[in-house]
Amino acid sequence: MMKTYEETLDWILEIPRFTVKNTLEHTGEFLARLGNPQNEFKVIHVAGSNGKGSVCAYIDSVLRAAGKKTGLFTSPHLVRLEERFAVNGKSCAPQEVVWAAALAEQAAEEMEQNGLPHPSFFEFVFAMGMLIFSRHQVEYAVLETGLGGRLDATNTVEHPLLTIITSISLEHTEILGDTLEKIALEKAGILKKHVPVVYDTSCPEAEKVIAGRADVLKCPTYPVAGQKIKILLNTGKKIDFSYDSGYDVMEVEIPFGAPYQAQNAAVALQALKCIRETEKIPREAVRQGMAGVRWKGRMQEVQPGVYFDGAHNLAGIEKFLEAAGQITEESAVLLFSMVKEKDYVHAAERLLTGRAWEEIILTSVSGSRGLTCETLTELFRKLAEEKHQTVKITGIEKTEQAFAYALSCRKPGQKLFCAGSLYLIGELEELTGGMQSD
Repeated sequence: MMKTYEETLDWILEIPRFTVKNTLEHTGEFLARLGNPQNEFKVIHVAGSNGKGSVCAYIDSVLRAAGKKTGLFTSPHLVRLEERFAVNGKSCAPQEVVWAAALAEQAAEEMEQNGLPHPSFFEFVFAMGMLIFSRHQVEYAVLETGLGGRLDATNTVEHPLLTIITSISLEHTEILGDTLEKIALEKAGILKKHVPVVYDTSCPEAEKVIAGRADVLKCPTYPVAGQKIKILLNTGKKIDFSYDSGYDVMEVEIPFGAPYQAQNAAVALQALKCIRETEKIPREAVRQGMAGVRWKGRMQEVQPGVYFDGAHNLAGIEKFLEAAGQITEESAVLLFSMVKEKDYVHAAERLLTGRAWEEIILTSVSGSRGLTCETLTELFRKLAEEKHQTVKITGIEKTEQAFAYALSCRKPGQKLFCAGSLYLIGELEELTGGMQSD
């Protein structure tokens, strides 16, 4: 029976309740039954702990500026599922979600009839994305991994044009491993024999693992070091910087004020340099695409003095605090929430000691992964007392009410930062209608 868009979404979101993580062989079988759509375009495959979505967005924007037809697969979505499947910079149409889900569901049912498990949620939406990109006959697909890399559904792509690994930090340790080296090895699982790899060198432990894996697979390597990046201007809304690739120096502008975005953009610049000649990407398209990129929830100023940032792990919190310090040295208001599987205790400690806050407002994100407002509020109050902090801490369960209170309690000219889980940012984007300050 044909499903409506709403029925399709409800059905897809129910998938995690009745399936488990499957092997790459299982994902491969699923895609094969759909005609292997992932093999119909050139793929740039991106893994990492932080910044991978931003790097994907930069590359996609530049390719489009060069006149290429692109598909951009990212996760999670902030407001609507179709955000995960962008064609030429725009989310796919709702009816395409229905179409792709129907095809994928038919293949999943056939697999179950053959005694195979149902695809997981991520397998299912990845397959949908590949079907949509195939339907549009995109030239390039920029793919962001979900969790890890080695066992990720996106790793069924056997012959990518390029692989990229962004900064590595401790995350999902119960799944990926409890050391930076173990996590880096999982991320480096996307490397393919003889395929060039671009990688962030900010974590020495991770750099060693990635370089070692690249050596085994004989991958040409292109490390991106922070000292090769020079910020020329930061207005709080945009950054002009130069990047020295070792062969030339390029100056570009990006429409973000967070310093960490210069590092992400440099990784993208190095990746584009690797393919610029073979894929016929003009230098001016690189500048144009970098300056014109749009990526929500990364120190995004949604209205004057109000910023959204998806600082969803401890490394992200550090970058968030650095960026907030660049924007204002004055005491500010913070609205924060986090999911259970992240290191929220150390995140709370760092937020309390990282800068001066007028008030910290805690809330809950919807769904089973979100921490309760009560848990976060008790934690922050306990830590504040231990550290002799006098900051006011307020807990408000519902995000809409918490955001309204945060807007009302700040003083004239005072900054409000909303940070933490991307699920929180998604809820806030929906509340504000995705508005952005110019």
